[in-house]
Amino acid sequence: MKRKILWSILAMLVAIIASAVLWLALANRNPDLNQPSVPPANPAEQIKQGEYLARVGNCMSCHTARGGEQYAGGRAVPTPFGNIYTSNLTSDAETGIGKWNNGDFWQAMHNGKSKDGSLLYPAFPYTNYTKVTRADSDAIFAYLQTLPAVAQKNIDPDLRFPYDNRALLYVWRALYFRPGQYVNEDKQSVEWNRGAYLAQGLGHCSACHSPRDSFGGTNLKAELGGGMIPILNWYAPPLNGDKENGLGNWEAAHLAAFLKTGVAPNRSVSGPMAEVVAGSLQHMSDADISALTGYLKSLPQQIKSPAAAAENMRPEDKKAMITAGAKLYENQCATCHQASGKGVPSVYPALAGSTAINTPITTNAIRMVLHGGYAPSTVGNPRPYGMPPFGQSMSDEEVAAVLTYVRNSWGNQGNAISSNEVNQYRSRH
Repeated sequence: MKRKILWSILAMLVAIIASAVLWLALANRNPDLNQPSVPPANPAEQIKQGEYLARVGNCMSCHTARGGEQYAGGRAVPTPFGNIYTSNLTSDAETGIGKWNNGDFWQAMHNGKSKDGSLLYPAFPYTNYTKVTRADSDAIFAYLQTLPAVAQKNIDPDLRFPYDNRALLYVWRALYFRPGQYVNEDKQSVEWNRGAYLAQGLGHCSACHSPRDSFGGTNLKAELGGGMIPILNWYAPPLNGDKENGLGNWEAAHLAAFLKTGVAPNRSVSGPMAEVVAGSLQHMSDADISALTGYLKSLPQQIKSPAAAAENMRPEDKKAMITAGAKLYENQCATCHQASGKGVPSVYPALAGSTAINTPITTNAIRMVLHGGYAPSTVGNPRPYGMPPFGQSMSDEEVAAVLTYVRNSWGNQGNAISSNEVNQYRSRH
């Protein structure tokens, strides 16, 4: 038994060393690693641009703990392996990045390494940020250096064994990470390339909208194909031209409004995406929103749409559930979403024909009924309407019934939702 354990440890060490050698070889071949910094022609303009780019990357949202100082870090990022805490990005010399230079920051953004050379956990999305240009990285750093210094020590990751061993990051990086900047596609327009740069780089859209394997890595072939957000347990739908579940049937103007304000005719943002709109997307220029919209809508469907499971309820039982759900809908939902299920444009989202309702993945719909949700307050929609939680007033059976009714009315066609499915999300916020 002891011999088997020793062999396992030895095999792991060999894998780590081999992966490290491979990664270093690939990194040394990459000409971007030592890309020089170009002094800005206008330092004030660089700082202003850096502030804008930090908004695009939604840096403040992650690097600000609830009730804490902006950019001072300390916010827990939950992962399947434990919690990782965001770092202090203020100019404090001892606990922040006050002693860093733009080269140190570029190393973190482009190569996923801290100032001292230690490997960063990919909860910091350097797998996306590596595509950011040196000029944009320098601009963000210049802006961060203007922030008031906040003395707040960084918190060590709270990870389970063996994920608390940073040496394993060499293996992870060998499997999932290749440093390299975004390269324009000559056959595409300037606007399309700008949208691709934003989505793939600072926007790090794939961090949520792509499926992940058991080690937390994403498959580039499935990038933006939709997926469950680990631990948060929300489904991030595909960001592509798929007409069934993606953006294929969206009008470009409606998608742009949705990203910029959080609402569009018959649609309203909710869940983790509401925070992204509030902290990032609403601050983007109309030109960048337009570029992002055009790029996303142009993408082909990367992976197959989620398949509906076989109906596991007898027809007569489903019919009875729909009948019960109809009464609940009339009493609890029709005032806002209307008896027709068409909602009120830009106020209450439509349920008839909604991809969020018809998708085989019922997670988001269940969570919304149980816990409610509100679109963010934005410049374009300063007083958003929201949905109150019904978890305290409705049982699991009632939530399942009303959702089953909605999923089978006004042309919608979906499997019945069971009370057991509802109960899985009752305690998850």
